Amino acid sequence: MDSRLNVKQNRSAFLIYVILAGLFIASLVVCNLIANKFITLDLGFYTFIISAGVLPYPITFLITDFLSEFYGRRRTNYVILGGLIALIFVLFVIWLGAQFTAIDNSPVSDNSYNLLFGNSQRVILASMAAYLFAQLVDVRIFHFWKKLTKGNHLWLRNNFSTIISQLIDTTMVIGVIFIDTESLGSIGKMILDGWLFKVLCALFDTPIMYLGSWLFKLKFQVSEILED
Repeated sequence: MDSRLNVKQNRSAFLIYVILAGLFIASLVVCNLIANKFITLDLGFYTFIISAGVLPYPITFLITDFLSEFYGRRRTNYVILGGLIALIFVLFVIWLGAQFTAIDNSPVSDNSYNLLFGNSQRVILASMAAYLFAQLVDVRIFHFWKKLTKGNHLWLRNNFSTIISQLIDTTMVIGVIFIDTESLGSIGKMILDGWLFKVLCALFDTPIMYLGSWLFKLKFQVSEILED
């Protein structure tokens, strides 16, 4: 922890870090488990066709931007690595559950289990590759803009890093899942819808980022809690 903080502040800063890391991993896991369900989302001006897994996913980028801002690149990458390990564990547990036969009165039969999770392994594998690449790009771009603007213009690094990394993530995941089942036109439409929805989320979470930044600085009286 930063030596400028007292013991109580160090504990508070660490607790916030742990809570954000937990929310990040929970959002990441749940968005992969529900990713097979595709929905329409009518916002009035446009109707999106997106995976249900997209709904919690922007939270992960908001958290990594927040962690990057106050805890540094190295500790943000620790959380990203933790998320990757969690996905590998979930993939293993899904596979393990499929190795045993359901009893006759099981609420979830083998067919239901396979229908629900049969494509999850492919989804999670695609997501792991896209997630690792996109999140690392997000953190790198965030710190590039932070350095270039000398710590000013939080909105710029928050939005630019997310917009670019979300395009990478959406393209990789949708492409891998549907490359052999859907036409290029349909894949392109789903990529566009998923990415535009995430861009809108990035724009709307900018005030949240500013509020969190203000509260953080108010509480700790420093611009960064942890140093790389």
